[in-house]
Amino acid sequence: MNKVISNIVFTKNRPLQLEGYLESLYRYFPAKLFQTYVLYKVELFEEEYELLFRKYPDCVVIKEEDFHSDLLTLLSQINTKYILFGVDDVVYFDSVDFEVIDETFNRFPEDTFGFSLRFSKESIESGNDPVSEAVVAGQTVYRIDWTQGHTPTTRYPFELCATIYPTGLVKKVINNEMNNNLLIKRFFSPGSVLMKVLGQSKLRRRILKRFGYFFSPNTFESWNCRWCQNNSHQLTWFLFFQKFCASAIQVNTVNTSILNISKGTNEKTVEALNDRYKQGDRLDLDFVKNNKPTGTHCGKEKFKLINKQQQKEL
Repeated sequence: MNKVISNIVFTKNRPLQLEGYLESLYRYFPAKLFQTYVLYKVELFEEEYELLFRKYPDCVVIKEEDFHSDLLTLLSQINTKYILFGVDDVVYFDSVDFEVIDETFNRFPEDTFGFSLRFSKESIESGNDPVSEAVVAGQTVYRIDWTQGHTPTTRYPFELCATIYPTGLVKKVINNEMNNNLLIKRFFSPGSVLMKVLGQSKLRRRILKRFGYFFSPNTFESWNCRWCQNNSHQLTWFLFFQKFCASAIQVNTVNTSILNISKGTNEKTVEALNDRYKQGDRLDLDFVKNNKPTGTHCGKEKFKLINKQQQKEL
């Protein structure tokens, strides 16, 4: 089977968690469906990352130089039918048949914004969002109108954790969010001389936001989501889903622009976890499966390590 999903994963300083993401994804979904690209921010733990990449030689690794330019270049080269974004602290614990996902897009091409792997009927109805049903490939799927979402989660259509999007829609959103004037791009894109001079100042951030030029996974997600919310009349409105398959298990933070309220203790800093990783500890995926998260994000209660070399839990 030809690759039909481009899986674009963002990572920084978390090789242990990235391995958990990759292992769990391929445990529950056929690897033959995916071409995985890892956009890797080189900072700490380069040796451990290199060992991990050797374990997954089919992944295309892009060492980040300028996030904005690197991601746009990658997207320009992608021609798969779908795109799935991933972040290194996301973990999969269930699956949906790809036949169901693909047939949903084929049957409802004028309606479908994406197919979410982080929603369930119960979780959505608990927020009082109306849910409708359809039978696709002999199985029941559900959908919500994200433009009428009643919760921050259901009103947030463009997310990087576990939603499959049509490739054309992703490119349309990004192209429309950015200002495409050549002079503005030259002077105000993240890699320009002026933006480099401004460093990490608030003025730089305001300028980039004004022109839609993302410079990190956080801004890539939030600014494109903002464009979707403000221009919903140009987009399809329905997010389909079947069951809850993935959650972000947040025990540490690797960015400084958003506070991670679920972060753990000093035992779960990126430095501490990298030391455990070097000792052979890995994320216990069976524990996650047997103690499934109940929300799109969860914390240290779902995070457990196992040393496979010693064949005993720690």
